Amino acid sequence: MAKGLDVGTMNLLSAKQDGEDTLFVQQRNSFVEIDYSDMAEQMLSRSDVLHIRKDDRVYVVGDDALTFANVFNRETRRPMHHGILSSSERSAIPMIKLITEQVVGEPAKPGEKLYFSSPADPIDSELSTLYHEKTVQSFLGDLGYSPEPINEAMAVIYSELADNDFTGLGISFGAGMTNVCLAYYAVPVMTFSVARGGDWIDEQAAQATGTPVDKVTSIKEEGFELDFRTDIGGVEGALAIYYENLLDYVIEHISREVNDEDVEEGLEVPVVVTGGTSSPRGFDVLFEDHLEKASIPFSISHVERAREPLYSVASGALVAARSDEEQMGEYESVGEEEEPEAEAPSND
Repeated sequence: MAKGLDVGTMNLLSAKQDGEDTLFVQQRNSFVEIDYSDMAEQMLSRSDVLHIRKDDRVYVVGDDALTFANVFNRETRRPMHHGILSSSERSAIPMIKLITEQVVGEPAKPGEKLYFSSPADPIDSELSTLYHEKTVQSFLGDLGYSPEPINEAMAVIYSELADNDFTGLGISFGAGMTNVCLAYYAVPVMTFSVARGGDWIDEQAAQATGTPVDKVTSIKEEGFELDFRTDIGGVEGALAIYYENLLDYVIEHISREVNDEDVEEGLEVPVVVTGGTSSPRGFDVLFEDHLEKASIPFSISHVERAREPLYSVASGALVAARSDEEQMGEYESVGEEEEPEAEAPSND
């Protein structure tokens, strides 16, 4: 048994194989703080709302956090910011540990292989992902897993481009970052991230329209489409503007990094986009339109959206974990020495 884990700024998702099906467990990576009372804690427990109590405060965690934030007119808090553990959130580590435990559960056996997504260092920021990666790896190990990090965009290629020999450009538009990987036969040629994603879009749209960020997020997640027929002036119009700006920003950095890496001209690859930020209808069409106008030294055969954008990173991490587990099994089988057959006792 093996598992994959997408450690996202907005959501945490795990994936494991169950026969021919893949089972996913998801929780929103956020929490909200409310005042403690005996009645409140009893109601939360009876309703199976994920929460923890600390002193005179109660923290509602996961999917229910956004609902409680809207009811109590409060902002949700995040254990992660810009794709990594938040340095300004004092409760970041205990909260993400709690959410992770709910998502991955206990290992099926000690040392079960688990691959978890980790972003590349952003090229437009001084942020480092090392502390985040090692911290997540540590508490997954404490749970009894044998955890290994996998580049988030490389996980997209494992998930979506098996039919193309794991060759192509994978782009994960997450909440905190956008991760990019160009791979050739499963070998990464170029990996990087930019410190902009869905959160940046929400924050800019909220600032432009004077709307709370959580409200903007809810609007974006409730049927928002990139059809550009929305009147400018409202939240959806602002979202469309900043979506287009994000795509241009990502494409600009792809073009720059490809030139720096001296990628072979004449290469023709597919592009697959994924992540919660890529979910609005029309996203892939808009991205392909902007990509065609860019100056990139290789050809794009087509742009496609991941089959299930929210789950593709976790799926790719699972593919890597299962492959690793199978290779280890084969190695151990080859390394085992056969026991010599016992000779029959001699009558001499």
